[in-house]
Amino acid sequence: MTGKVEQFSELQRKNMEAAMRLAQMSIENSQRIMGLQSELARQLFQSTVDNAKSQGTVKAPQELLTLRTQYAQETAQRMMETAQKIAEVGNEARTEFSRMLTEQLASGSHDMMEAFQNFFKTLPGQNANVLENMQQAMATANSAFDQIAKASAASFTDATKGGKKK
Repeated sequence: MTGKVEQFSELQRKNMEAAMRLAQMSIENSQRIMGLQSELARQLFQSTVDNAKSQGTVKAPQELLTLRTQYAQETAQRMMETAQKIAEVGNEARTEFSRMLTEQLASGSHDMMEAFQNFFKTLPGQNANVLENMQQAMATANSAFDQIAKASAASFTDATKGGKKK
């Protein structure tokens, strides 16, 4: 019985490690996004200061309008570039999360099935159908998850490619 407890403890340890990797990935991605936002704020502030100085030396109204238009275009361009970078971080995070989840489910389901098999073998009056049904349910769940992960990855790829074409 001690061996079975150890198997379940090991399974729990692996799940905890996966959760910690996911938390670390989340923290790193949040830091990347905050860095991008901070850099954008710094650039926009500097651009605003430079634009204000330039507007102070303008003599003709048409020149002022040109400067304001140029400033608005540069600001919009910087914001779009930063939004694209943030979207890329999000897409990378989703891809990595999907990979980690698939990996965890694959190894976890194998470990869990092994633990259940050992557990059911020790039960008096064991029923082979219970173990077989459980194995079939796990295989079906893994297959469904694989299909969902593939469809999700394809839709993210399509959305990203569609966004770059515009």
